[in-house]
Amino acid sequence: KGEILTGISLFGFEKTRHIVKNHVVASDPGKIREIVRAETGSDGPDGVSLDGRSMLVRRTKRVDFECVVRGYITGSGWKEYLKSGGICGIPLPSGLTEAQKLPEPLFTPTSKADEGHDESVTFGDMVSALGPALAEEIKAKSLALYRFAAGYSAARGILLADTKFEFGLLDGELILIDEALTPDSSRFWDAAVYRPGTSPESYDKQYVRNWLERSGWDKASPPPQLPAEVVTRTSEIYGQALRKLTS
Repeated sequence: KGEILTGISLFGFEKTRHIVKNHVVASDPGKIREIVRAETGSDGPDGVSLDGRSMLVRRTKRVDFECVVRGYITGSGWKEYLKSGGICGIPLPSGLTEAQKLPEPLFTPTSKADEGHDESVTFGDMVSALGPALAEEIKAKSLALYRFAAGYSAARGILLADTKFEFGLLDGELILIDEALTPDSSRFWDAAVYRPGTSPESYDKQYVRNWLERSGWDKASPPPQLPAEVVTRTSEIYGQALRKLTS
């Protein structure tokens, strides 16, 4: 899983560099060791532990919001829509069905919790916390990243239902950090079998979520051990995402 997420993130960071800078310095183990040696006089971790599953990045001042963009109504957004007719304080047309494409992508940030679950907030909350200029820049970059990635993945038979980005400030400049467009941070659907009004099969961790929902877990106690077949199938799903997105 670490190799797959690292590979897709590096691919996503490179593909979106024209939209916003990112925190990646190097991913090649030899290059990482060379930089670390120059900075510290030590080679750092051995190459085997780094190969394919690590990247050297710039340290930033993290923006404490997760920047979620939704192109389709599904998951928690669908549940919220059924209750309130909107998502994160944004009203939506009546009569939408589950997994339907939204008229326009929605920017729906959440709080960034170090412990516990992230909580949905409004864009107004984000403006109050960060100031209007930075909040507007983050929203614009997030929507631009989503639109580019959605178009790119659609050309490869995958619908990008929603995704989240994280940003940091480096010498006052906003840059993309953390991961980018992975099955852990995105919801990918197979365009060939997608049907509105259903919960589509996905190339992401929704498969694990679905198993946990069926398991009877109370979501308060420690989660149950995943059966071997669930682990294997999850690996297969993530591998399919990697191959389809990066060829």
